[in-house]
Amino acid sequence: MADPNEEKPKIIVDSDWKEEARKEKEEADRKARETEQLSDLPDPSLAEIVQMIAIQATLGLGGMQDPQTGQRIPAQLPLAKHYIGLLELFLQKTAGQADEHEKQLIEGTLHELRMAFVQVAGVGAGPSPQEQPPSQ
Repeated sequence: MADPNEEKPKIIVDSDWKEEARKEKEEADRKARETEQLSDLPDPSLAEIVQMIAIQATLGLGGMQDPQTGQRIPAQLPLAKHYIGLLELFLQKTAGQADEHEKQLIEGTLHELRMAFVQVAGVGAGPSPQEQPPSQ
């Protein structure tokens, strides 16, 4: 016969199990959404590389606004020159490997960035012909 002093097993009820299950489900759903978003990314392309370099050069040219202040980010010409040089190197290294469309994309982007660099670098270099005093 059982000893009356012997304790009966206690059942511990975890009242937070629903909350824990909800959190686990939310975490699983979040991970599934992240995986889905990553699978929506396009295949890597040469055009994407050109675009990334061009964005960095544009930042260096002062062609972007700070999203927090709305103020234009000041030009950093050495940075812009670096990324333009990087794109030139990319053109050289892909010579003979890129198709005609890709080659035109790189060359066109380089041309636009160089023209923007000259324009930004020329600002403040001296008075424009309209601002010069008339000769006597």
